[in-house]
Amino acid sequence: MTGALFGRVALVTGASRGIGRAAARALAAAGAHVILVARTVGGLEEADDEIRKTGGAATLVPLDLKDFAALDRLGASIFERWGKLDAFFGNAGLLGQLTPLSHLQPKIFQELLDVNVTANWRLIRSLDPLLKRSDAGRALFVTSGAARHHTAYWGGYAMSKAALESLVLTYASECEGTAVKVNLLSPGPLRTRMRAMAMPGEDPAELRDPESVAPLIVELLSPASARNAELVQFR
Repeated sequence: MTGALFGRVALVTGASRGIGRAAARALAAAGAHVILVARTVGGLEEADDEIRKTGGAATLVPLDLKDFAALDRLGASIFERWGKLDAFFGNAGLLGQLTPLSHLQPKIFQELLDVNVTANWRLIRSLDPLLKRSDAGRALFVTSGAARHHTAYWGGYAMSKAALESLVLTYASECEGTAVKVNLLSPGPLRTRMRAMAMPGEDPAELRDPESVAPLIVELLSPASARNAELVQFR
């Protein structure tokens, strides 16, 4: 198999469904060996089957992003097997509760921070040395327009995505002068489970499917992409 990512190693979180699964398939089709990270073993196995049917290759990592020690070990395991990481797609995220901030349960607030912010920081910490061992390390994180729109009842999710944006853009600034490029992707409304939870009255047939954004993800994670510290909107 040949392609823009032939011979490269890519890691995708939230790879068992939605945008993550579509991205994993597209990255594999572009030639990458894809490390699939998600909590759901069945979903990972289904994604792996889809990748292998098209001649791609993947490694499955069943992992809860709230297991921070496991995220630290993940970097070490990748180093032992491949010695580097060429692309990281930080896709996994939680919606939490759409509710007034005064009603948001402390447990849910903490989970939003743990998964949407802290896990990505722990992954940056764990994977940064590996990305810098690549000749063209690329990192891309999924954000949302909610981070900047301050809509009532969306405070928990919006807060966590705003924090993620600050984290990622700071990391991008720190990567200036290296071969690593770091960006944010705002995919907009797509036909995903999270979108259905957030907008239960919406007709999913009117939304684009997750596969529609996959070519842009491959482009941003390819060695040819020189973009850095950008918030890329999918249109």
